[in-house]
Amino acid sequence: MSVAKPLPHDAAKLHVTGAARYVDDIPTPGGTLHIAFGLGKVAAGTITAIDLSDVRNADGVVDVLTADDLPFANDVSPSNLDEPLLATDALHYAGQPVFMVIATSHLAARQAARLGQTNVTETDPILTIEQALAANSRFEDGPRVYQKGDAAAALPQAVNTLTGSINIGGQEHFYLEGQAALALPQDNGDMVVHSSTQHPTEIQHKVAEALGLPMHAVRVETRRMGGGFGGKESQGNALAVACAVAAARTGRACKMRYDRDDDMIITGKRHDFRIDYTVGFDADGRITALDFTHYTRCGWSMDLSLPVADRAMLHADNAYHLDNIRITSHRLRTNTQSATAFRGFGGPQGIVGIERVMDHIAQNLDADPLSVRRGNYYADAPGDSIQTTPYAQPVTDGIINALTDRLVETSDYTSRRAAIRDWNATQKVLKRGIALTPVKFGISFTLTHLNQAGALVHVYQDGSIQLNHGGTEMGQGLFQKIAQVAASRFGVDVSVVKITATDTGKVPNTSATAASSGTDLNGMAVQAACDTIRDRISHHLAETHQVSPEAVTFSGGMVTVGKQKLTFAEAVTSAYVNRVSLSSTGFYKTPDIEWDRIAGRGQPFFYFAYGAAVTEVVIDTLTGENRILRADILHDAGASLNPALDIGQIEGGYVQGAGWLTTEELVWDDHGTLKTHAPSTYKIPACSDRPDVFNVALWDQPNPAQTVYRSKAVGEPPLMLGISAFMALSEAVRACGPAFADLQTPATAEAVLAATLKTRA
Repeated sequence: MSVAKPLPHDAAKLHVTGAARYVDDIPTPGGTLHIAFGLGKVAAGTITAIDLSDVRNADGVVDVLTADDLPFANDVSPSNLDEPLLATDALHYAGQPVFMVIATSHLAARQAARLGQTNVTETDPILTIEQALAANSRFEDGPRVYQKGDAAAALPQAVNTLTGSINIGGQEHFYLEGQAALALPQDNGDMVVHSSTQHPTEIQHKVAEALGLPMHAVRVETRRMGGGFGGKESQGNALAVACAVAAARTGRACKMRYDRDDDMIITGKRHDFRIDYTVGFDADGRITALDFTHYTRCGWSMDLSLPVADRAMLHADNAYHLDNIRITSHRLRTNTQSATAFRGFGGPQGIVGIERVMDHIAQNLDADPLSVRRGNYYADAPGDSIQTTPYAQPVTDGIINALTDRLVETSDYTSRRAAIRDWNATQKVLKRGIALTPVKFGISFTLTHLNQAGALVHVYQDGSIQLNHGGTEMGQGLFQKIAQVAASRFGVDVSVVKITATDTGKVPNTSATAASSGTDLNGMAVQAACDTIRDRISHHLAETHQVSPEAVTFSGGMVTVGKQKLTFAEAVTSAYVNRVSLSSTGFYKTPDIEWDRIAGRGQPFFYFAYGAAVTEVVIDTLTGENRILRADILHDAGASLNPALDIGQIEGGYVQGAGWLTTEELVWDDHGTLKTHAPSTYKIPACSDRPDVFNVALWDQPNPAQTVYRSKAVGEPPLMLGISAFMALSEAVRACGPAFADLQTPATAEAVLAATLKTRA
């Protein structure tokens, strides 16, 4: 079978040779125009005048548009109709597009955009969580509350209680390919858009809306992205709409891409949080009551903040069974970039909160944090009784205890922890830390209707196969996995299968490639389409050779019909000449899910993916500088469709998660201007930052849920393995003194040094 083989990415050679074609590489027609936004420089205020005379007179400028020139309602929001393409009468964050320049080259457009003069009567911006709370600046009327049991009643009865708070920073997506779009006008006002997007259907919808066209008049194509990580789920709307409006206005192809600094200044980031907690626990560290308050900084528009904040609440338990828990979530509006989807979609922030609680309890009891964690784990399935999450979903697929057992053994956790304790006792300047943290991550979109997918499969008369589906390729290897599924259904080599660019003209009404559901959804849709065609061929051959359809099998590039063998191509040719349809659509919707987000009750997830990581670090107590020395990971990918791709996702996810919590710091000044808007000031992990020893293994056990070949999602869950790096740093700080190791994120050298000094106070 083609599935379960460690095959390389379908475009691996193109990636490493630089031959892979992205939106900016697509050959454009002569006379293609280029677009750039003129940006506001004030975080909050009323626009009193805009002088664009220098812009219009700049070299290469063809046209300049403001909000008054737009032919539509001026909204590119994915959710709340609160995100104008161009500012109207007010500025809501520093970096908001105010006007757009259409010019003959990218450079000319960008240079001209810098010449605009916008007069603004400034008002005091709301920048921080505290300012938003004071002004009651929020989305939704008040906080959302999910609860199980009675935390308020149980807390006073607890043997021990602790309170604390952790600030969790945001994160820039820093995809290698920036946001980009190309619009090509067609006959009769139709429009073709090439977009670097995770959600072609949303681009189609927003462009059609902007042009006053039905969706069938707009076709969106996405062959690949150079990274997405959630940052291309909704943030590409503005570029695609701007290009389409300009193309319709000029009758010429129009193209737009953000340069890195513009990209970082304009687009949304991972939501930053503050999480306050009060926890009650017994002498063994078993939690008896827990009260969380999540403060989510959403930025100036709603975007996807509500489901992000919801998912943070849904993962406030992580891998821990909690009888009495209350989670209160405030979704706060601020004059900063509109925070958006980012790998994990709120889940990582929720997990950091509960993991901080576990460390706080362990330090209070002077216990190994792992023993505290294990004492609170969900039971492995099948258990004596079914345990439920704070939102009432039964946990029937638990494996975290057995998975932890294996990782403790393979990583030599126990002896290494003892050796580190002895080493720290002899060292005055350098301190080491080690931590094992688990992950339990729910898989499905929490907006139920998004859990659907379609596919289109063609088998040509020569036996070659072409397929299309609604998922997008952003480097994660989705296309290769789907090709492996198709090849397996027909019993042919994967080289026979070609996947074409995601195209709204082939598969309509698709969901974003997000929520770690790309393979789950699209793989099942492709499987359904392939099975339809295969069954048609089987029935034709069975009738022709006078055998039952069950006697027709597909394997190794051959089709066995009773005692006869045909090549797959021969079987297909026979079906073709006998007028058997060799094309089919496929459709899949995730079963057994339902969710009431207001009540916080239901079964929002089809299943859970599990994993755990052990990270060892060292810190310099004089400077706060630190390094990750070793990481050992055991991750649950179910029956892996492609172990090589899955391990690559795990490695990348871990490093991205560790980067978020250690080196990646977003800094705004008091005026709301983002100061870290380039690689020179925003540090993502480099190759030298990865662990010197990096061991990754797969938990090879089929998914109990009926997913494609019983595999599990592996897009988002590994990011949370990087939390172990932060917790290991906390352990290293803990070794510096008797006070609580109150390390905050991101754990930059400055933060580590500050926490070290606190422990010694």
